[in-house]
Amino acid sequence: MSEPTLFHRLSAEFIGTFWLVFGGCGSAVFAASFTDDSGFPLGIGFAGVALAFGLTVLTGVYAFGTISGGHFNPAVTLGAALARRVEWKVLAPYWIVQVLGGLLAGAVIYVVARGKADWTAAGNMAANGYGAHSPGGYTLAAVIIAEIVLTFIFLLVILGATDDRAPKGFAGLAIGLTLTLIHLISIPISNTSVNPARSTGVAFFNGDGAPAQLWAFWLAPLAGAAIAGVAYPYLFGRREELADRPVRDDSLDGGGTA
Repeated sequence: MSEPTLFHRLSAEFIGTFWLVFGGCGSAVFAASFTDDSGFPLGIGFAGVALAFGLTVLTGVYAFGTISGGHFNPAVTLGAALARRVEWKVLAPYWIVQVLGGLLAGAVIYVVARGKADWTAAGNMAANGYGAHSPGGYTLAAVIIAEIVLTFIFLLVILGATDDRAPKGFAGLAIGLTLTLIHLISIPISNTSVNPARSTGVAFFNGDGAPAQLWAFWLAPLAGAAIAGVAYPYLFGRREELADRPVRDDSLDGGGTA
């Protein structure tokens, strides 16, 4: 089987990131608090949104992991590069297509949501935020700490689940369930980012202070991922043992994950 070209890998990252943002943020916008005509709640709530994010990553990893590694997240690409699981030369191209995929998903959500009478985008696009824009009113410091810690753990799970020593075929399940748990913890704190592309994808459509706070949802996830990417080989295996290994659980060469 021929190795995927860079075009193939970037296509997979673009579509996978689109799916993550559309599936996760779309579930929050369209289904989280849905009610029937009598006001009876039929929505999926926080738990349903958390599961939706997990399912998008789980399905995306199995669908596209053998092509691009299934990152769908600039923080994952950075962590994978630092752990020597993916080439540094693909960092910038991956980031670009991930952000573009997220923005396209945000645009589609915005266009569909406008089909409902009296709907307004401000504050209703599942954007991340702190202070007055945090669902639970959490401070910037609390949000930064939560995002760093949760992204750090997320990357450790990704790197561990895709380690050559891990059981084969289960990486997508472990990664998807971890992202679900992360959302169960942190939706009330920050609306959960751990992914700068996800945050960027909806921030500018949401407005209402989200663009001005976007810096925090790049800084914190990238910091958490960088710590994990540097720490993993030293904590769990020598750097040389993991060099040039893809962040996935099959035998193909050259990718990343989740």
